[in-house]
Amino acid sequence: MSSSSPTSTQSEKQTLFIASLIIFWYSSNIGVLLLNKLLLSNYGFSFPIFLTMCHMSACAVLSYVSIVFLKIVPFQRIRSRSQFLRIATLSIVFCGSVVGGNISLRYLPVSFNQAVGATTPFFTALFAYMITQKREAWTTYGCLVPVVAGVVIASGGEPSFHLYGFIMCISATAARAFKSVLQGVLLSNEGEKLNSMNLLLYMSPIAVLALLPATLVMEPNVIDATITLAMTHRHLVLLILINSIMAYGANLLNFLVTKHTSALTLQVLGNAKGAVAVVISILLFRNPVTFIGIAGYAMTVMGVVAYGESKRRSK
Repeated sequence: MSSSSPTSTQSEKQTLFIASLIIFWYSSNIGVLLLNKLLLSNYGFSFPIFLTMCHMSACAVLSYVSIVFLKIVPFQRIRSRSQFLRIATLSIVFCGSVVGGNISLRYLPVSFNQAVGATTPFFTALFAYMITQKREAWTTYGCLVPVVAGVVIASGGEPSFHLYGFIMCISATAARAFKSVLQGVLLSNEGEKLNSMNLLLYMSPIAVLALLPATLVMEPNVIDATITLAMTHRHLVLLILINSIMAYGANLLNFLVTKHTSALTLQVLGNAKGAVAVVISILLFRNPVTFIGIAGYAMTVMGVVAYGESKRRSK
């Protein structure tokens, strides 16, 4: 009888660990997206700014517990006032992207929201050129044509198209891309670089401080409305709490998956995640879809895959 070697057992454990991470990563990311849609549309909880503030509050508290007490990653201190101001700038942009995405979910189905969100590489390439003058090969830029064309086609074939929701979704996607480019510029100094978990630790409280006055001004009746809705929907408060914890979980698992896999694996998984979210949302919310809409989304995803492959080859 042959027994497996220690190396083989270790390899199997590592594979199982990474597979578990990916499953939890998918579950948390897609779970947050679907719960956001459920709360903002189906439950009539029309307070995207307050919901984002709940997410950021959970991220602030859980980041502190994870880093300071559980020591998931080493604690990194802010070294200067200028570094703090740069992190604050990133936090505001980050806020804008999350709020915009949540507002769009009030008006758009998740499937179309994901199709528009898939254009992130287009905006990343655009901002990288505008801010850092970084140029890609022409073949790489060529791959972005189907990315944009696909969304144009999907928009034309979307039965539930809503102009304001679409503008918010595009704005959120652009803000997300702007944040990633800005992060590379503002935190380029080796001594000031922060890993994503420490960056979240500092950005989250700043985001809460920025979102609090915005909530008070733009959603003044949120507490009364939440209490009223909670009487009708008994699990509303619990869903908001779970949703907020999952928002932190998505960030933590994104960090862990990045740490334990390659950049290429992460990119492939990220593209597949969007498609999985679309399929689940259509099955769950039963929003109408057309062949043109599906074809447009498929074209965008193929463009994103080709863009990633072209960038990898040009390195």
